Amino acid sequence: MFQILLVDDEALARNDVKSMLDWEKHGFTLCGEAYNGSMALAMMEQHTPHIAIMDVSMPVMNGVELSLMIRNRFPKVKIIMLSSFDDFDYVRACLMNGAMDYLLKHRLTQDALLTLLNKAVQQLQMEEREQDVRSAQTQMMERLSPVILREYVANLARDVQGSGEELYAYARDNKLFPHSVNYGVAAVQIVPFLLLTELFTDVEKNRFVQRALDVMQMAIGDSQTRTVGYVGEGRFIVLISSVDRSEHTVTTQMSQAMNSLSHSMGKFLNLTCIYAIGPLYGSLRQLAASYSRANQVMNEIFYQDMHTSTLRDPLFMEERKQLQLFLEQLDWERTNQIISTIFAGLASQPVYAMPVQLIVSEMLHLAEMSLKRHVPRTSFEEDGLPSRNELGQLKSIANLEIWLLQYYARMMEIIKKQHAGGTYSRHILKAVQFISDNYASNNISLEITANALNLNPSYLSRLFKEETQMTFSEYLNRVRIKTSCMLMESGRIVLKQISLEVGFLNYTYFFKVFKLITGLTPQAYIDSLKPSKK
Repeated sequence: MFQILLVDDEALARNDVKSMLDWEKHGFTLCGEAYNGSMALAMMEQHTPHIAIMDVSMPVMNGVELSLMIRNRFPKVKIIMLSSFDDFDYVRACLMNGAMDYLLKHRLTQDALLTLLNKAVQQLQMEEREQDVRSAQTQMMERLSPVILREYVANLARDVQGSGEELYAYARDNKLFPHSVNYGVAAVQIVPFLLLTELFTDVEKNRFVQRALDVMQMAIGDSQTRTVGYVGEGRFIVLISSVDRSEHTVTTQMSQAMNSLSHSMGKFLNLTCIYAIGPLYGSLRQLAASYSRANQVMNEIFYQDMHTSTLRDPLFMEERKQLQLFLEQLDWERTNQIISTIFAGLASQPVYAMPVQLIVSEMLHLAEMSLKRHVPRTSFEEDGLPSRNELGQLKSIANLEIWLLQYYARMMEIIKKQHAGGTYSRHILKAVQFISDNYASNNISLEITANALNLNPSYLSRLFKEETQMTFSEYLNRVRIKTSCMLMESGRIVLKQISLEVGFLNYTYFFKVFKLITGLTPQAYIDSLKPSKK
């Protein structure tokens, strides 16, 4: 309902207007009556109507004075004037003061009044819609403002031409960084971003970055004077402005802000960050140079010795080859040794250095590929594999090595458990596990296995055949041939070496067993792996 206030010093005139319409039927309600302008203003203070129907000529405060007061104090109220011919000069003054229209009292009819009321409603609704649009635009700008500012700041770090001038103009137009006389930036890097996010989808990575931005911004303070922008690949830029003229004081403020940022990232997101602070400047236009210096310091740390890192050392390629072989053989002892050798070559580098991240990424990839070959699932955290999220808090190469060893050890346990699966008895489960652990040894036999399990060889032989539908030797050979197939698929080892690696001392015997189980010769199996030529 649209509420209407009647203002007229004549009671008879007010009654005529009240009785002219079925107000509620047409969507209106009379919320009050006043007999002069002062009384009308007092009533509006208590309850503001949508529309005021008022006389021009009234004692104490006439319509002209009242319309001016309403325009200044209640600009949303629509005014309809009632007048006689003699009041036209007054009516014109009222119209200039914002009244929307007028009616001559002697020509006042239901239709004429209703027409003006509906006109007032249309104006009210239009203004409300316009207000909603303005409000929505304001809210959108409030939401976008930090985002836009972050992009201007990030462009400093991205070496976008003219970025300093554009940031200066945007800050000036939006009255940002008021009274600031000193500006500085810092480069921040999440450790280790690559390892944490390389399995993420784009949506997951964007969400991860947004959480980091929010925490960093919360840590350093008001975005109107201190702003965080995202550069890319886990690198951020932090802009801090200050009204203090002392460079020492401002440098201290920046250090405190960055310490707070680093602490908050660890507390709320379990992420370790490193940062470097650039020199101070007196203008936003010069901040690209400040970031360039901070970024140079950061890169000296982050990419140190990358041109001579073990990543480009041919020896590491050999270690990678060996690691893949030991993984397929589930040889924990030699896997442990090769991981220790790899990390010995990384000992001089910080945990967040890019060469370290790339090498560890490759090692994790090898492990995950091996796991997927043996265990038909896409997610393995439910099996107790260490989560990559833990990498964000590792602060040394030694801690990273321990984490990776735990990852590999658990991965091998999962694969062995998969191999030993089935509805076997306790004794046969142990025998199957013993084979999985020792198949590569040329000394493994039924007697050695039985002795290891404190069982009689004849009893174990009978029980093994009953439960697996295979003799001990048949089962052992199938495990060896399955592993040899995996090694062939890797394409990194020659056939005779493969036969030795899986426990066959005699290549001719390996050839015979392989063909018996797979139906192909070893070379034919390798050829079948090659893509067909069309």
